[in-house]
Amino acid sequence: MNQSIVITGMGAVTPIGIGVKAYWQALLDGACGITDIPDWQERQLAVNRAAEVKNFHASDYLPRRMVMDLEPFMQYAYVSAAEAVTESGLDTHSTRVGVVMGTALSGITMIGDTNMKFADTPQVSPKFLTKAMGNLAASQFAINYGIQGPSMTVTTACSSGGDAISLATMLLESGRADAIVVMAGEAALCPAVSDSLVRTGALSKNGQSVPFDQSRDGFVIGEGGGALVLETAAHAASRGAVPIAALLGCGNNTDAYHPVSPNPEGTQAALCMQLALADAGLAPADIDYINAHGTSTLKGDIAETHAIHQVFGSRPVFVSSTKGATGHMMGAGGITEVIACIKAVTTGQMAPNTGCTQQDADCDLTLVTKETGRQNIRAALSNAMGFGGQNSCIIVGRCPA
Repeated sequence: MNQSIVITGMGAVTPIGIGVKAYWQALLDGACGITDIPDWQERQLAVNRAAEVKNFHASDYLPRRMVMDLEPFMQYAYVSAAEAVTESGLDTHSTRVGVVMGTALSGITMIGDTNMKFADTPQVSPKFLTKAMGNLAASQFAINYGIQGPSMTVTTACSSGGDAISLATMLLESGRADAIVVMAGEAALCPAVSDSLVRTGALSKNGQSVPFDQSRDGFVIGEGGGALVLETAAHAASRGAVPIAALLGCGNNTDAYHPVSPNPEGTQAALCMQLALADAGLAPADIDYINAHGTSTLKGDIAETHAIHQVFGSRPVFVSSTKGATGHMMGAGGITEVIACIKAVTTGQMAPNTGCTQQDADCDLTLVTKETGRQNIRAALSNAMGFGGQNSCIIVGRCPA
């Protein structure tokens, strides 16, 4: 990176807790947010479990008008971003502040429901488009927070959150902004999405997310939001902000292999990690913790294991996937998992690999357990990979004294 970038605020809405404090404590406790979905059971879907955000009442966080205007994926992103901005103390009313949104599926649930109703009653709300479009989440936040700088939305499947962070760093490095609110949201607990994923073989039929376990059979859909405030170190210093952590490096590339399956050798995923290390000016030996993409799919976990070994060799770097706790939050997970890395760096604690009881011999990684969770973490790496072969890697570390 050409100039230092720091993180001054974080926010999260997850299936295991609302707010970063609750989310992080639940991760350390080994909580699991995967539950039965009654509506799916009534419809007799092939899969009826998911990681749903619980006890979230939009009216507790948003004015009535915005509750009506924002779809759940937007609400989760907005509330997360509001938490991050509050923590950062950033004055967002500026042409030098921007916003980048990440989402894989935007308003797909609402689109499906509207189409079903339209068949019986051919009339659509005038707010249909503004509630369906992914970029409107960033726009609504910008309108209410006076953000007048760049506003962009990234849709790169399940790497959307990580790629949104990367795009934000590009804007900061190029001098187009001094601070960026990076936000992501996902709310795709939709029967059509679930059925489609079942047919691709990606979704767990037993409704369990057990990354790197020999019994894994697919991922579990999760939902939620995450946000970070990124600033140039110079801008943060000019306003007296105390950074939480440093954004050290980013990597992005594409498998160019298959629409839904990862390259089984993990070649491009390994290269993505190497690109992030090069961007950070670090060697593999400098990374003490990896928050793996680890979706609990048969092929994906093995491919990522191969990728990690290609980069880190036989060195026993600690690895965990938080998807055993939160399910696969898709675009939002790319940010909430980076938050888990930030907390590891700043607290010396790592989230355990929840759900894994019998580690697959083909996933021979040094997995984090509750017993090994406290270590000296200098820098941490987060992987996010999505359909289409999208790969993203973010590295965070301690701020210089």
